[in-house]
Amino acid sequence: MTITVLLVDDHELIRQGLARAFERDDQCTVVGQAGTVAAGLAAYTELQPDVVVSDLQLPDGHGLDVVRGVRAESDTAGVVVLTMHAGDDQIFAAMEAGASGFVGKDSKATDVVSAAKHAAVAPRTFLCTGLAAAMMRRATSPSTPTLSAREEEVLSLLADGLGTGEIAGKLYLSESTAKTHITHIYQKLGAANRAQALVTAMRMGLLDHLAPQRF
Repeated sequence: MTITVLLVDDHELIRQGLARAFERDDQCTVVGQAGTVAAGLAAYTELQPDVVVSDLQLPDGHGLDVVRGVRAESDTAGVVVLTMHAGDDQIFAAMEAGASGFVGKDSKATDVVSAAKHAAVAPRTFLCTGLAAAMMRRATSPSTPTLSAREEEVLSLLADGLGTGEIAGKLYLSESTAKTHITHIYQKLGAANRAQALVTAMRMGLLDHLAPQRF
């Protein structure tokens, strides 16, 4: 069975590149292209494709408007979000809007095709690829890491915006010891920096638990 695809992106070069990638797969065919939210939703209504692949940043709105619009019309259509901004907030927003997949523009074109094929057969699941997949696995990990009492204190101070030296002074530690605690926190949360650590901690509810201790 041929999978019909609608591409929504305001960059014609990206649309054409994706169209060529889909054309190389004998299971898919691109039935339409659009460059705005309005045009994308109109094309969906007219063409009723199996899958919509939409950028997040569009001139007249947000790609999630496309996701919501398609999902309002159909529970069986696949919707794949394609974006340069693959952060935790974008991933969770796409999932909550009803997207079937999330692919970063740093991924290969074949990854987009694979995501679209997955979306066609499992539209109500959520598939991430590349770096987005790693972020999703970290953010939705079923097991919440266990922090020591000292690590909880350090995490709380990181959330308050304190630097390593300030944390060391606040807790009467050497800077090297404070750095070690911060490193352990990052490792347990699967984070590469403070921002990632705090986003993950918020997702897991760790900062809610610590909030009363920060006053």
